[in-house]
Amino acid sequence: MTEHGSIWVLNGPNLNLLGEREPGIYGGDSLADIEALCADAAKVAGFTLDFRQTNHEGELVAWVQEARTGAAGLAINAGAYTHTSVAVHDALRLLDIPIVEVHLSNIFAREEFRHKSYISAAATGVVCGFGSHSYVLAISALAARMDL
Repeated sequence: MTEHGSIWVLNGPNLNLLGEREPGIYGGDSLADIEALCADAAKVAGFTLDFRQTNHEGELVAWVQEARTGAAGLAINAGAYTHTSVAVHDALRLLDIPIVEVHLSNIFAREEFRHKSYISAAATGVVCGFGSHSYVLAISALAARMDL
């Protein structure tokens, strides 16, 4: 299979605690479980995977900037920064690649403050509410957007 470049999956704060943090909302899969799902999905689509997590906004911004030259497509679950970070939004606006905002839960069926996303306006599309499978759908959408 021909390799089409690298899909990056960036994860924000508290996602390192998946599997133990509010499993009724986020499911029982750990971030390592989700990374394995993403690696399989990327491989099937002909991509390599770069999967990262940080609890620090500045590091997330730096990674988005790095994606300008390293990624063919980007899936981002900015966690709480989705609802607060103009800095992440501005960094995403620098990219000229497909971007999918991804969330495990349906942010629009949750608390009112989660309904506002600073990421959506800079993203090609949004996938939310499908648990760990949201990430697989995001990778599939990125591959489709790149006409592969």
